[in-house]
Amino acid sequence: MKSLTEYLTFEVKTRRAFVNITNDVRDLVVKSKVKEGLCLVNAMHITASVFINDNEGGLLHDYEKWLEGLAPHEPTNQYDHNKTGEDNADAHLKRQVMGREVVIAITNGELDFGPWEEIFYGEFDGKRPKRVLVKIIGE
Repeated sequence: MKSLTEYLTFEVKTRRAFVNITNDVRDLVVKSKVKEGLCLVNAMHITASVFINDNEGGLLHDYEKWLEGLAPHEPTNQYDHNKTGEDNADAHLKRQVMGREVVIAITNGELDFGPWEEIFYGEFDGKRPKRVLVKIIGE
């Protein structure tokens, strides 16, 4: 069995952002030489997410509005977590909704997506470096 472990690092310039990482992950599948297997993509920080959806600007904007409605950043004193000196309780909640990781099948050496599916890194408390694990296993 073959395997590859790589880490992608992101440091977005804003508090919140969505970054399409599909091509980065595709490149790693090629590098792995795995033809049949699985690819795990995991946000390694508790205020960031990895998810799969459509790469459509309106949808990404809708996510931003929807998540801010579910867990608004302001006022920061509405969250018990922020009483510890943090101001990112909303980011933890947004991550919980959007998810920690995705697993994609690899078939014939390629990510086996459905129509319109792409992989996104979701940042909810940015302006500092964070890692994403990509772990590929298979034959």
